[in-house]
Amino acid sequence: MDALVTISGNVGGTVEFKPTRNNSGLASFRVACTPRINRQGSWGDGTTLWMTIVCYRTLAETVLTSIGKGDAVLVQGKLRRQAWIGADGERHERTVIEATSVGHDLTRGTSAFERVQRIDIPEDLDREAGELIARIEAEGPDDSVEEEHFLAGVGD
Repeated sequence: MDALVTISGNVGGTVEFKPTRNNSGLASFRVACTPRINRQGSWGDGTTLWMTIVCYRTLAETVLTSIGKGDAVLVQGKLRRQAWIGADGERHERTVIEATSVGHDLTRGTSAFERVQRIDIPEDLDREAGELIARIEAEGPDDSVEEEHFLAGVGD
């Protein structure tokens, strides 16, 4: 079972984007969450919690173009543990949020929504290409270009 979380905070730096092996994208950025606490009748800042946010595919691309340093954001996603062996040979771990949704926090500012234009990619590109080639071959040769001119190398 996934641990689902929602956080509110400020983007702490620029969004980093990396293409992945399957030509989708991975975006990551850090969010600072600083609680306001009441200490003996006066309000102040508590200890800041920094969280790394990772986004994949379309969300990664739209986050790259929509979110900037200092923006107030709301992030919803799944808590994940990442582990790796560093250059020092030590094992390192960190907790990240794998975002399922990212948006501006409208309690602290305004934003304008623009729908992403999606491109329909045919599921079977080979079939589509085959149909296109068959249709062109069925139309016959184009008489506007003489075949012998083409074979002799136009522009030699």
